[in-house]
Amino acid sequence: MDFGDRAGFEVSGVRIGGDEPIIIAGPCTVESEEQTMVVARAVKAAGVKILRGGAFKPRTSPYSFQGLGEEGLKILKAAKDETGLLIQTEVMDTSQIDLICKYADILQVGTRNMMNYSLLKALGEVRVPVMLKRGFMATVEEFMLAAEYITKGGNERLFLCERGIRSFDDSTRFTLDLAAVSLIKKMSSLPIIIDPSHAAGRRDYVISLSRGAIAVGGPWPCIRQVA
Repeated sequence: MDFGDRAGFEVSGVRIGGDEPIIIAGPCTVESEEQTMVVARAVKAAGVKILRGGAFKPRTSPYSFQGLGEEGLKILKAAKDETGLLIQTEVMDTSQIDLICKYADILQVGTRNMMNYSLLKALGEVRVPVMLKRGFMATVEEFMLAAEYITKGGNERLFLCERGIRSFDDSTRFTLDLAAVSLIKKMSSLPIIIDPSHAAGRRDYVISLSRGAIAVGGPWPCIRQVA
């Protein structure tokens, strides 16, 4: 698998895969304008440059909250207008790409859609940056081949996210695979970050897991993504 020489890129002045760690932070789901603005202001005050929040949410249960849709995107845009933060949000289906691109600076492919190959192919045709999360039951090889669906289509503004995999151990929500980060960095020149909050499912583990991510960061210190 040859990804070529793509050691990072900039998104509106923010470097992805640079020499300094950055934080992507925000609510898992956009629930209201008040909630999002409170979080965005706090995130901005903490020095964060990218706000993440879900307007469309894939849920295990069909009865769980699925997100506000375009209303959620408009709330994220309002947060960007006030704070200047870049916006990262999830895209679940090819039919959503054009709409979300009107609002977002970075498109996120969640763990459940890592193997949605029609979506990955379509994202290869856009020029908006994409963050691809590892499927929670995907091998490293499957993860890297999923990435190739995007880069093969011509979108080289791609970075990866290790967010924990499902294992026999249920003491944490998932098992954060830092070994995969080291392995992927030898296989590819794509930047890779980690998501400590989704991996652990507990806020009190976020700091220690983030330190581990920085330790394996190498040329591209891992970005700490806090849900």
